[in-house]
Amino acid sequence: MPYGKVAIALYIPKSAQLIIDRLECSGFEAYLVGGCVRDSLLGLQPEDYDICTSAPPRQILECFKDYTVIETGIKHGTVTVVIEGKSFEVTTFRADGTYSDNRRPDSVTFVKSLKEDLARRDFTINALAFNSRVGLVDYFGGRNDLDRQLVRCVGNPRERFQEDALRIIRALRFCSTLNFNLEPETFRAAVELKSLLKYIANERISSEFNKLLLGKGVKPVLLNCHEILSVIIPEISQMIGFIQNNPWHHLNVWEHTAQTVTSAPPDLIVRLTMLFHDMAKPKCYTVDSKGIGHFKGHQKASAEIAQKRLRQLRYDNKTIELVTKLVLYHDDEIIADEKHIKRWLSRFGEENFRRLIEVKRADRLGQNPHKVSDSLKALGRILEMLDQIIKEGKCFRLRDLAINGHDLIAIGFKEGRDIGICLNELLNLVMEDKLPNEKKVLLEYAENLWKNKKPL
Repeated sequence: MPYGKVAIALYIPKSAQLIIDRLECSGFEAYLVGGCVRDSLLGLQPEDYDICTSAPPRQILECFKDYTVIETGIKHGTVTVVIEGKSFEVTTFRADGTYSDNRRPDSVTFVKSLKEDLARRDFTINALAFNSRVGLVDYFGGRNDLDRQLVRCVGNPRERFQEDALRIIRALRFCSTLNFNLEPETFRAAVELKSLLKYIANERISSEFNKLLLGKGVKPVLLNCHEILSVIIPEISQMIGFIQNNPWHHLNVWEHTAQTVTSAPPDLIVRLTMLFHDMAKPKCYTVDSKGIGHFKGHQKASAEIAQKRLRQLRYDNKTIELVTKLVLYHDDEIIADEKHIKRWLSRFGEENFRRLIEVKRADRLGQNPHKVSDSLKALGRILEMLDQIIKEGKCFRLRDLAINGHDLIAIGFKEGRDIGICLNELLNLVMEDKLPNEKKVLLEYAENLWKNKKPL
């Protein structure tokens, strides 16, 4: 396919078309640009619609003075136009200056040429523009790369990555989310310049990394791009090629990890757990007299690595706590017994106990397929029992109890730790089916404890 302008029809939302029409009526060029064009060509629903234009920023403000306009990044030529509650970024054609910090341009120059604007973009599949009058504008072969399922830098990949090293992770992210391959020259440049990632804010890295982990093509990215990912999480380098020498494992540690990540549902908490769950295996490895490999204590050690690296990457405290907890317990046995399951529910809550089951299922799917059939069936039974417990409204949390702290105070308990200890004891008795979850019965038991001054 020749590069340039191609007659093609794509859907443009009414509000985006209004912006394009108004700019064109004022004598300027205007196009949809970037990800919305890429996704439309792939038959995907764009998350948002960005517009580029030859209009200078002040002229954009003038064109839309009757709408809400936010000066998002007006120094760099970007404003946000809000129409019917939807936001559209509108950016003046520009060329970027030098990137002395490997993160952002030191300066920008507004230009009149769409081709110059597209030339500054990261990948050919994002350097696409469209409007219904002109059609698809493709100066760098982005449409061809979409057909070939390739992520390729615009121009010289070394220059693109040196301008903004985050593009290295973005390249992997697009490979994962689109299930594409990295074009060979782009891949070589990414590996060669991977150390530049140290100049990038951890928050920016984690944002792209999350999307990478949730992609449908995450497994080949993890397997083929581990040298790059090891810059972000150094422990990965020790997992590469580490043979487990255990009958339960037919894959090395990193292959197993990649398989478990892709076997997990696209839930960020679960996929982060799978990434970290065996990360300490290389340092916990021992061999018995029969030559069988063991990894005693790897759960706790892996949880410590997860906590350290997630904190370093600026994840929120809730995510760090949940992932660390799931890593710590990923190998613990869960018995298909109602009382046992209620104890797990009490410890984790329903949502996160379901996540733990998904973690264990993904872990099994990365193990020797000749040995995991029974354990996968057992997890299925556990899930069925869990569903039944929830359906029947069985008690497994303090708030499920038929009494609360106010009821205990009413029968003579003093405010303080005794109330909490008593409620927890009652919860355990109810979960063990030793007491019914009935207010009268629970109050009688609690009152007897208090009257008999049983230590609590």
